Order: sequence, then C-alpha cells, then structure tokens
Amino acid sequence: MSDTQTQKAKKPIVIPKPNSDFYQTFQMLSETEQAKVNKVREFMKTAVAPIINDFWARDEFPFDLVPGIRDLQIAGLGYEGYDCAGGSNLLSCYVAMEIAKVDCSLATFYGVHSGLAMGSIYLCGSEEQKKKWLPPMARLEKIGSFGLTEPLVGSGSSRGLLTTARREGDTWILNGQKKWIGNSTWGDLTIIWARDEADGQVKGFIVENKTTPGFKVEKIQHKMALRVVQNGLITLENCRVPEENRLQNDTSFRDTARVLRMTRGFVAWEATGCQMGAYENALLYAQTREQFGKPIASFQLIQDLLVKMIGNITACQCMVMRLSKLQDEGKLADEHASLAKAFTTVKMRETVGFARELLGANGILLDYNIGRFFADSEAIYSYEGTREMNTLIVGRAVSGFSAFI
Repeated sequence: MSDTQTQKAKKPIVIPKPNSDFYQTFQMLSETEQAKVNKVREFMKTAVAPIINDFWARDEFPFDLVPGIRDLQIAGLGYEGYDCAGGSNLLSCYVAMEIAKVDCSLATFYGVHSGLAMGSIYLCGSEEQKKKWLPPMARLEKIGSFGLTEPLVGSGSSRGLLTTARREGDTWILNGQKKWIGNSTWGDLTIIWARDEADGQVKGFIVENKTTPGFKVEKIQHKMALRVVQNGLITLENCRVPEENRLQNDTSFRDTARVLRMTRGFVAWEATGCQMGAYENALLYAQTREQFGKPIASFQLIQDLLVKMIGNITACQCMVMRLSKLQDEGKLADEHASLAKAFTTVKMRETVGFARELLGANGILLDYNIGRFFADSEAIYSYEGTREMNTLIVGRAVSGFSAFI
C-alpha cells in the first residue's frame, strides 16, 4: 500500500466535547422544559463560570448576578399559582442539577430560597400568607432562608429542638439560635422553626430579618466549602413575631418533614450536578494535558477513572429522574428521598475524589475548578440529613424495624 493510500485509510481522530449526560436524560424533558434548561445552561456558562472562582476565593456572594437569575424565572419552579414558575418537580430539580454543574454554591442559594423557604410557605402557609409572600419571592424581590439547624442540634431536630416559642396574645416570643443558615446574612426573611412551650410541638414562623426586634445574624467565617453561600448564625432574643406570621398550616414536625422530604430529593440532584461538573472539567483536562508525548486521556488508568466517574454519574441521574417522577405522581415517601440523598452524596464524594486524583497537584488549584467541587462536596454530603440518618430511614422502611434510639 502506498503512503497516499495509507493516509486515506486513516480516519481522523474526533475528540468529543465533555458530556456528562451519557444516557441522554435531557431527552426525557419536554421541548418546553429543554428550552428552560438551555436558558439556564447559557447563563451559567456565560455569566457565572468566568467569575465564580474569584468569588469563592473571596468568600463573597455575586450580588450582581441576582437580576440575571430573576430573568431566568426559575424561583418557584414546581409551584402552581402565586406568580410562581409552575412546571414539574422534574424540571425544577433538573435546573438545580445544571446550576450545580457549574457552581454548587449558587445551586444551594437556589435550593434554600426556592425549595426550603418558598416551599415552607407553599406547603405550610395559609392562603393569605401564600398570596403575600410567594409572588415577591418568585420575583427575587424578597430572598428567603430556612432556620432549622441549631448550634447544638442537627440530626435531632425532630425531638431536640432548643429554640422556643411562647405566645403572648397575638404575638409569639422566640428565643434560641440557628446555625448554618444560608442567605440569612443578607436576605429578607427566614423561616424559623421553634418548639411551642405550651404544647411541645414544632411550629414555623416567617421572620423578617431586617425589621423584627430581637433578630440578630452574624456571618459564619472560615468555611472550606460552599464559600459563595453566606451562612449565618442567627440569635433570637425575645424576638417578637406576630401571629399572622406563624405558618398557619403547620402544627407539628410532621409538617416540617414534608418540606424536608421535598428538598432532600433536591439535594440528591445537586450532588449529581456536582459530580457532572467535576467530571467534565477532569475530562477536558485529560484531553488536553500531555505527558510522554500524548494526551493523558489516551492512558488506560486515566480512562479507568473517567469510566468510574461517568458510571457513578449515570447511576445517580437515573435514580433522581425516577425520584422526581415519583414526586410529580404524588408517590414520594421519606425513604425514597433518603435513599437518593444518601446514595448520590456517597457517589459524589467518590467521583470528585477521582477527578482530583486525575489532575494530580493541579487538582487543588481553583484555576481548574476541581478543587472547588472537591471542597463543596463535603458540605453537600452533610446537609439535609447525614448519610447515617438517611440510612436509618431507609433501613426502617425495608426491614420493618426502627433502629433509631
């Protein structure tokens, strides 16, 4: 065979663009839903990706992005009426995954505001409260937070909540502290969960951060994860809240748990998005980084890491897709959300570890993004219920026996 024939016989190598949607889950969305997701993707690519490492390093929130997020009309996705975006839970969570694929902090901001804060009012508020609060929150004119976790109480919130509420006429007096409360240092309202001194039941209150007497918040410093999220330590000292701001359809922790069931599934999507971002950045690096005269993506051990990562991601995507379908069908149970949160966050930890390993020393530099995903995954792994607590919820469901103390 001549040299010319040999050259013709060789096919040019086509290097695929990094794509973490290996099983094409995007195709399971409707055309309208795909258009919404594509709009979010473009915003994250052009407005967020170029600046987010700088804000992460400075431990600051990019407030200039809020108008752009508002224009996406994603606050209140999954909620019908009250000027909310409507649509399915599947769409809302897919959007969260796309945000997390670029930055987990902004995904957390979105989840706290649209999921936890708006969700508390949507699920537990009266009609009057929904009409008053949800429209401005959907327009991001009012930013919400969710105050459940305390300095001394995390997993034991259902029984051990220390923040108290005492009714005096048409006013409630709140005392206690809340910790790790995202958005609270600059937001407008916080859903505070407190134990009623009269009946011992947990009740929810809409507390206006900037005008409520006795409400004080200080920024938590020196975080190693989700540094763009502004977490606060809230202190409530004889904080006076009117009865009209008590969530009228919340009577016990069972109602609080309805919100957590919904948002725990949301975190599973966020964990999946975190993996996708780490994988796509690692793959791009492997395709362009050369050692021994060729891209490291051509090495067997590197491909082994890449396949482990895409396997984890694909398994998580399939799980959370089904999870959201169950929620949209009204079939979601606590154990469904708990299994998804526990499984996806374990796989997330593994995937971001593989990505950091692939980059070697460069894996700890913000310049390559992997270090940010690696650090942020530690926060996602812990919040909305630890792996151990979620495991016990699933274990009780499958075995018929409760192992809780």
